[in-house]
Parts: sequence; C-alpha cells; structure tokens
Amino acid sequence: MSKVGARLKELGLALPPPVQVPPSVVLPFPWVNVRGDRALISGHGPQEPDGRLAGPFGAVGDQVSIEQGREIARKVGLSMLGSLQRELGDLDRITGWYRVFGMVNCVHGFDKPPAVINGFSELILDVFGPEIGRHSRSAIGVAGLPFNFAVEVEAEVMIRH
Repeated sequence: MSKVGARLKELGLALPPPVQVPPSVVLPFPWVNVRGDRALISGHGPQEPDGRLAGPFGAVGDQVSIEQGREIARKVGLSMLGSLQRELGDLDRITGWYRVFGMVNCVHGFDKPPAVINGFSELILDVFGPEIGRHSRSAIGVAGLPFNFAVEVEAEVMIRH
C-alpha cells in the first residue's frame, strides 16, 4: 500500500468514486489536467462516499454554519484526492501542493471564508504532512457556486513522473 493510502486508512478516510452529476450536465474539461511535473485540478465540490453530490447546500452564514462549511471543505478535499488517485494511479506521486483556491458560497458581508477553507487545508496537511502538504492559499466569498454548493476548491500540485 502506498504511503498516502496507508495514511488515509489510518485516519479512517475513504476516497469517493467519480462524481455523479445530473444527466443533463455536460462538463467539457478534465478533473485533473497533467502538464509535465504539474497537475492542475479543476474546481471540485463535496461528495458523499458513494459519489453523490454532498450537502448541506446553500450559503454559509444562512443555510450552512461555519462548522458545517469546514466539514464540507474536508469532503471537497476527499473528492479532489479521489480524482487525483484516478488520474495519477498513486497519490505518492504528489511531491508538493503548490496552491489552493477556495471559494465559499456565502451571505453578503461574510468575512470568514478562510475559517471554512481551513477544513480543506487541514485535511491535506493531515494526509500529506507539513512538507508535501503545505500550500499557498486564497479563500474568497462568492455569491453562488454550481449546484448551490457551499464550497468549491481548485488546486495545483507538483508530481513525479
């Protein structure tokens, strides 16, 4: 078993299968776009362990609490790791996390998107450790996200061939 796979097991975490989007939705892009020693990861939302879209849905600060938002951000991280696993074949190929861009669907004036996106960052650091898992990050509030998600995250990682 890979080092990252063993760490996921140790943490009691499982990666979801490919996301199940409604049949009418067309997504004309790859979830992970490998270019040389980098993998650019398209925006991911949260998934349930069976691949379904995960809630709660809506705006943080209204339908969704900050703590629920943090948990949703963790689910986004697992969704992203599932996509990386399928594309790379082995998460141990990741040699560093470059950057993370987190978006929080929130009410006007909400000033705590970083607190929500911490759920994602903490998961990555727990799984990969402080050297590989450390990353630069932005966390912004937005007026809406696809499927009424509370959180969406995109990222970029360095990989070994």
